[in-house]
Amino acid sequence: MNDTVQRIIAFFLFLAALPLLSALCLFSLICSGRPVIYRSRRLGLGRRMFVLYKFRTMENCAPPFLGPEQREEWHLYAKLRFDDRVTRWGHWLRRSSLDELPQLLNVIRGEMNLVGPRPIVPEEEVLCGRHSLRIHTVKPGITGLWQVSGRNLVPYRRRNAINLYYVRHRSWKLDLLILLRTFGAVIGGRGAY
Repeated sequence: MNDTVQRIIAFFLFLAALPLLSALCLFSLICSGRPVIYRSRRLGLGRRMFVLYKFRTMENCAPPFLGPEQREEWHLYAKLRFDDRVTRWGHWLRRSSLDELPQLLNVIRGEMNLVGPRPIVPEEEVLCGRHSLRIHTVKPGITGLWQVSGRNLVPYRRRNAINLYYVRHRSWKLDLLILLRTFGAVIGGRGAY
């Protein structure tokens, strides 16, 4: 799907979602305090750094978490299934995938697409190995083939294979299929934590 088309769609989705975004901001403020929005440096197209926006789901000043078991899980999935740093409100936001809504701004700004590989933090790049350059030949997306293929239940090595498949077979038809499957993935909540 053309980048310009995705930016236009994101703009109208953002306008339509404004009441929901406002409500989520208010509830986040009440339940978790400030800041409401979490900003994270991510690698984008051509490995250029950009700031990704999400609703904050973790405690402020969360302590380091990597004990031996957690380190192993992080190395395999780049995610922790049970993370004490995530707030109760944050669990709900993650489970519903509503924490991702502010990324519509990233699409409008041209840093992301609606569909593409998941944007990664620079420290994760080592997990992509030799595939990093290839994966970063396209803009990252709010949703993607990995997200509709099991998300955090998929080991990182498999995630790389899924991202490479997307990069090689990218088309508006595949993007449309992924967008349609995203609704089912969000409703089912499989792999969301």
